[in-house]
Amino acid sequence: MLMSIVVAQVPAVWDVEANLATVRDVLGETQPGDVVVFPEGLLSGYGEDLTPLDTLDPAAVTGAVTHVARLAAEKRVSVFCGALLPAGGDWYNAGLFFSGDGGAPAVYRKINLAMNERGPLRAGDDLPTYGIPQPHGTVTAGVQLCREIRFPEQWQHLAAAGAQLFVYLTNAANPREPDGVWRSHLVSRAAENQRHLVSANIPGPAQHCPSMVVSPRGEVLAELPAGRPGLLRQTIDLSRTADWYLGQRRQDVVSLTYHRGLYAPG
Repeated sequence: MLMSIVVAQVPAVWDVEANLATVRDVLGETQPGDVVVFPEGLLSGYGEDLTPLDTLDPAAVTGAVTHVARLAAEKRVSVFCGALLPAGGDWYNAGLFFSGDGGAPAVYRKINLAMNERGPLRAGDDLPTYGIPQPHGTVTAGVQLCREIRFPEQWQHLAAAGAQLFVYLTNAANPREPDGVWRSHLVSRAAENQRHLVSANIPGPAQHCPSMVVSPRGEVLAELPAGRPGLLRQTIDLSRTADWYLGQRRQDVVSLTYHRGLYAPG
């Protein structure tokens, strides 16, 4: 059960056409069957200051989404990509999954918004999984965005719901964050759930979260150098996914109940 992963550590700027050009360039380096992972906010642009959202054209973003769906189908690849996504008069921070069939993407709407996102953006209320078509069958994946690395119960829920792979899209370039902490979080989320984890971040001098691939044992299989754009290609073996630790949970002592994207003591 091998899968070819391509991680794109590329900038996300407040220019939809420039971001689309980045996607086209990256997909030009892919091969049929690849699973390509881009950072959070890649299509729309993103930053700690979200005031550019006031002048962001919703039609330009939805048009870019349609264009990426077409590119994924042409290249015969699956794509995970972040975007600030308009819906029903609101904006969401979304992780988009393009299966490569040319249709509309599946959408994960971030349920645990960062403090700067609360107000400009609306939170989602669901933790879905997605099926990635592969020659050996469908692989189930779960998506998380940026600060959700700090909420391990969300990742455990995705694993228990059948996710064989974690896809993590982030836009983490905060000089106030200490070095190494988010890297450690990524290793923990992979190892405690025994799932591969694929992380894509933007490059930058304040980048504090790596773009990398982690094994179900917590081994860092490949990692891009911080601070500059780059592509990472890695083949992962999904037969290494396991439920050994999940099966040992003492739910008679501690349990979590899932309700509309929030967890409460059971």
